[in-house]
Amino acid sequence: MDALAFAPLSVLIALTPGPNNFCALNNGMRAGVGKALWATWGRVAAFAIFLTISAVGLGAMLLASETAFVTVKWIGAIYLFWLGWKTWRSRDFSGFDAAEANATDATPRQALTVRRLIAQEFALAITNPKAIILFAAVFPQFIDPSRPPAQQFLVLGSLYLASEFISSAVYATGGRQIRRWVRTPRGATRINRATGGIFMGAGGLLLTAQR
Repeated sequence: MDALAFAPLSVLIALTPGPNNFCALNNGMRAGVGKALWATWGRVAAFAIFLTISAVGLGAMLLASETAFVTVKWIGAIYLFWLGWKTWRSRDFSGFDAAEANATDATPRQALTVRRLIAQEFALAITNPKAIILFAAVFPQFIDPSRPPAQQFLVLGSLYLASEFISSAVYATGGRQIRRWVRTPRGATRINRATGGIFMGAGGLLLTAQR
């Protein structure tokens, strides 16, 4: 296991545009960087499940099952289409003008919003078959068969999950900058439609995923 070689690669993989990173961008625009980072725990929880599955050898079984792969793919695509359509039609832009609050000082209503964002990130991650491919196909290449695999999966997995926070921070910060450009209701509508289109486009790309 070469953790030093894997660390920069994991950051590059995490930074690859995808549903969860688009979600972080959207959350950065609407809720601020702080809440977007809290929401990242949702995807991290989902990816931790995939890591565990891969560590015990079930990832390869999921990849070998056409039915399981297609089912996950369609569920993920449908969710992305729904999220995209909802964002496209949204007229709610009040979050763009709200001050960014610290999640630890959030009111019950704000805390509920954070939980909803975490659940959204989790749903996007757990229904993304590309994540299964990553953990079942890429990770084993960095595992030294002469050493206990569990510890190696733990180290590599921890590095990758940390990389997801870095990626989320980058995209959320980008969303924060985009938010500064919005000054009119028309601009808000354009942003909503653009982000909605990105989610629906990601759903379409997801349908092209192959094992």
